Amino acid sequence: MGVSPVSLALAAAFAAVGSAHAQTQLSTVEVSASQDVATLALDQVSLTGSRTGIATRDLPASVDTIDSVAMRERGDFQVREAITRSTGLTDTGSGGNGGLSFSSRGFSGTNSVGIAEDGVRLQTGAGTQNYPGSAWGYERVEVLRGPASVVFGSGTVGATVNAVRKAPSRQASLETLLGVDSEGGTRAGVGATGAVGEIGSFRLDAYGTASPGYRDLGDSRGGKLMSTLRLQPSSDVRLDLIADYSMQHPERYWGTPTNNGHIEESLRRENYNADNSNIRYEDKRLRLRGEWRVNDGLTLSNELYTLQATRLWQNIENYRLNPAQGTVARSDYLHIEHEMAQTGNRLEAALRHDGHATVLGWETARVNFRHINNSPYSGSSVVSASNPDHGNWASADPTLPRYETATTFNAFYAEDAWTLSERWLLLAGARRDLADISRSDLVGGGTGLTTTLAGNAYRLGLTFRATQATSLYVQASTGSDPVTSLVSMNLANRSYRLTTGRQIEAGIKQSFAEGRGEWTAAVYRIKKDDIITRDPNNAALSIQGGSQHSQGIELTGAISPWKNWRVEGNFTTLQARYDEFSESVGGVAMSRAGNRPTNVPERVANLWAHYRIGAWQASLGGRYVGKRYADNANLSELPAYTVADASLAWTVDKRTTLRLFGRNLTDRVYATSAYNSQFVLGDSRRLELVAEMSF
Repeated sequence: MGVSPVSLALAAAFAAVGSAHAQTQLSTVEVSASQDVATLALDQVSLTGSRTGIATRDLPASVDTIDSVAMRERGDFQVREAITRSTGLTDTGSGGNGGLSFSSRGFSGTNSVGIAEDGVRLQTGAGTQNYPGSAWGYERVEVLRGPASVVFGSGTVGATVNAVRKAPSRQASLETLLGVDSEGGTRAGVGATGAVGEIGSFRLDAYGTASPGYRDLGDSRGGKLMSTLRLQPSSDVRLDLIADYSMQHPERYWGTPTNNGHIEESLRRENYNADNSNIRYEDKRLRLRGEWRVNDGLTLSNELYTLQATRLWQNIENYRLNPAQGTVARSDYLHIEHEMAQTGNRLEAALRHDGHATVLGWETARVNFRHINNSPYSGSSVVSASNPDHGNWASADPTLPRYETATTFNAFYAEDAWTLSERWLLLAGARRDLADISRSDLVGGGTGLTTTLAGNAYRLGLTFRATQATSLYVQASTGSDPVTSLVSMNLANRSYRLTTGRQIEAGIKQSFAEGRGEWTAAVYRIKKDDIITRDPNNAALSIQGGSQHSQGIELTGAISPWKNWRVEGNFTTLQARYDEFSESVGGVAMSRAGNRPTNVPERVANLWAHYRIGAWQASLGGRYVGKRYADNANLSELPAYTVADASLAWTVDKRTTLRLFGRNLTDRVYATSAYNSQFVLGDSRRLELVAEMSF
């Protein structure tokens, strides 16, 4: 029997921890079961909103911070779960896009909401993002809403998510997590840090999880190992070597077929995939990061990295329900593989002078991508809607390397935060992105392509400190999204430009009640042009020239109203519409102007209340997502839903905390997104017991 990647990762981590424990006297680390005062981290430097090092309170933009304490309290063990607790972001993930796909401010998908780790983005290949998966090993997750192209490049008009890792420390500590749930799922994590010699320190985090799931064929498993070695020969020089490995086998679930567009609750535990179906994501990451503080006014940094992702799907992915006969017709017998490697470098200079905090940078990356598949994905079968005989996946279509691409990215950027006075701060930024793309078709004598895409992004924001506790801001920003994943562009897309997005935003950030509470509010409007539409004179042709917009209000707050009480929540209301957009219906260009884009809810809310007495803390949370549409015609509707969660935590002693989580307390049947004509249903009611220990 082979050894699983999870077992290897955990064994390596425990071995390293044991070695560190044998060599170093571990100090006692006190872990609080909760934060004493509710906070939105307004005074924390935002690593995501700007590279100039200004605090969130002074940033003329909207940023949410979900720290590791909040993630533990709520049981958000996946980065995806933490993201969907932030203001206005909703889950649009499925097995087909890697699970890390979101909707924000009226824009959805992996080409509009970017994902980064410590500021480094893995480019999106064929619409897929799957890393980072688990939240273990991350200090916090930051979400910058609205166009973020100045900081992160194209593909970020809706939002950018940045997972910030836990840093090494020379003070030794060890933390562990063990969990088991009512479905038979288990999870385990270990994190360790400490000194290495006279100038070094390390951080090691390992995590593994396995679950049989509540659906048929619902089993999933995965694990990862994150490691950092830091060398700091002086206070002015720091060098980090980072090496990570991750393997994920997500649930082999592609949604539940609907009954004429309605959820059939009796089918919630059914799965119509094949017995031998498979989904696998493997990620390897190696990074070398250096920083040199030349003097009080100049800091130079450089980051060299290589990221590799291999992915495999072998599934039956399309299902149609025949309620009269009680059967499901299956089609799309897919076998797809991605081989993707990204090597890059970021060189940056940070300057401070005369009230200015200035950053100048150059990013370059080379991405090689190979797509392997068994197109045209033929094959069909009919199974019973209840207790189906899954059978095996088999296809007469050969699985072959179909095409490969080589893409070179270059970006030049500059940001400046100018403190005009004690009350006024002006933030300005600009970025130029260039992408040189070449594609070679490997079968059928297809025609390759060579093309270059370019985009410019700007941001200008002004913050006014009305008082020490109150900031008012306004900003104008631009950005760009690709019409398809750049590294998997095909011949039909070669003439397309990047779409352009323009945003106006104003807001307020304030502390109140003698520091026991904080709140923010933002109002915005985003216009996006050059989206793909149909030629009104020839519906068979796709052209650029469409447009859409969104506008909305976002509220976020946290308060400790009474002793031992803490409440936090957010609310979003928006309107998103196509202004100019058509699609082909029966060979005719049908206008969808005035319709809402797919996967966009117009109301989203999150609320958590925590009460602590002695060593105990009880928490109750709720999440509301308004109705969405699964098609541009706005005929297929995903119903609104509300899900309630709860937790009970017992601080046994300074080192040990036990937590009991209750998820989806009312056992609500709801759809998180749509895939093909199916609805992807959320998890059922589940209990989970978790033990946290630190030393």
